[in-house]
Amino acid sequence: MKSETLLALDTGTQSVRALLFDLRGNLLAKARVPLEAYFSAKPGWAEQEPEYYWKALCQACQELWLQPGVDKTAIVGVTVTTQRSTVINLDKDGKPLRPAIVWLDQRRTPLFDPIKGKWGLLFKVAGIRPTIEYFQQEAESNWLRYYQPEIWEKTHKYLFLSGYQIFRLTGRFADSVASQVGYVPLDYKNLRWASNGDWKWAGLRIPPEKLPELVSPTAIIGQISPGAAAETGIPIGLPLIASAADKACEVLGAGGIASHIGCLSYGTAATFNVTSPKYVEAIPFIPPYPSAIPGAYNLEILISRGYWMVSWFKQEFGQRELQLAEERGIAPELLFDELLQQVSPGSNGLLLQPYWSPGLKVPGPEARGSIIGFSDVHTRAHLYRAILEGLAYALREGRDRVEKKTKLAVTELRVAGGGSQSAGAMQLTADIFGLPASRPHVYEASGLGAAIDTAVGLKLHPSFEVAVKEMTRTAQTFEPNPRTREIYDGLFYEVYSKMYQRLNPLYHKIHKIIR
Repeated sequence: MKSETLLALDTGTQSVRALLFDLRGNLLAKARVPLEAYFSAKPGWAEQEPEYYWKALCQACQELWLQPGVDKTAIVGVTVTTQRSTVINLDKDGKPLRPAIVWLDQRRTPLFDPIKGKWGLLFKVAGIRPTIEYFQQEAESNWLRYYQPEIWEKTHKYLFLSGYQIFRLTGRFADSVASQVGYVPLDYKNLRWASNGDWKWAGLRIPPEKLPELVSPTAIIGQISPGAAAETGIPIGLPLIASAADKACEVLGAGGIASHIGCLSYGTAATFNVTSPKYVEAIPFIPPYPSAIPGAYNLEILISRGYWMVSWFKQEFGQRELQLAEERGIAPELLFDELLQQVSPGSNGLLLQPYWSPGLKVPGPEARGSIIGFSDVHTRAHLYRAILEGLAYALREGRDRVEKKTKLAVTELRVAGGGSQSAGAMQLTADIFGLPASRPHVYEASGLGAAIDTAVGLKLHPSFEVAVKEMTRTAQTFEPNPRTREIYDGLFYEVYSKMYQRLNPLYHKIHKIIR
């Protein structure tokens, strides 16, 4: 009897992966096509051609079929998960009107259209008008309306990358509600487009007809079209199942369906997530994101330039390790882990706050990264360890905020993403959080989460509880070291947790002077 398999197409910031899973969560085959994350026509811009993503997806599929033992006829369902918040404008024929604006883009729009009326008054009274104005200035749709009105006028559909790939695969303008993470008028509480009169319509000015139809995770969006089958090699007519954005899928693939499990993602963006059956705003006026489980939510704390900072360090300070790795024919990460081990926990008093990019609320729009505690004993190795520790401190701070809001304790951690492959990073995470930290059994946790949605949607597993039990498990677990934890607790409570408040006035002055 032929074993049923699931095809997950995962487009991240660094690569596209075509992943084949069985119903036990085993990764049977994988094809990876590296991506250039973006190109910049102007400083701060981050764009990429939509067709580039599609061609890479097709290439990944075609390479997958060449893997030993891959049987296309055993595939029973397909799903798509992608990086979040990358937007694409299509004309009435489904053709891109301009390059995609990638989530790493930093362009902003002057506040030419502030929200007035009852909503404007409410935001002023609540003290969050700067947050709402930041939301408007960051929204890609407002930039397009202001600077490229002819493009906006011709836009028939305004989609995230997930919606674009679904359109290319099925011909349908639809997307999972759990992929709508970005500056769009979503009602996050009720998991649908916002109702008439909601302030988001006034803040973003996106006509409803430009948006895709939304479906819940596990729903069948469509079937693989003949044209898509010809380009990708995926069999015609296979059902395409809605899953979620990559972070939500990663939480599911790590087995994080219970509220006592904290899920960390050490990817280009670093996040802390807890799955909740209830709508809870861990940060006031900042909604939780849709979970890959229908009707549930991910309470997320985001460091937008998370493990991107590791790439930044490697580029700016790690040429020696990169060269040695190339000469020895080994992965650079092995040498960077050695660099990490050269420094004792706490980096000899060097503390880093990883706000290389600001946020909506915590940190605020004015935030900047900071490093304090330098002395003549510090080296590159200290800086590298301080980066990893700073990211863990920031996510621990997020964990504390979520626990306080939900009144529920996080008792274990699951860590996924590229940074989870570092044993040193895993150990310091366990020590800083004071909790056991485990890796999922497969590195491709977001693809596995998407496959779980597909398995449940096709009734191959009767529930998410059963699917997670059957398809996920932990690999290595790192236990916190009590002595090291004591050092980190002191630095976290006495220094790190006070840095933002103390430095915030200076951030405001910097912003005012250079604006």
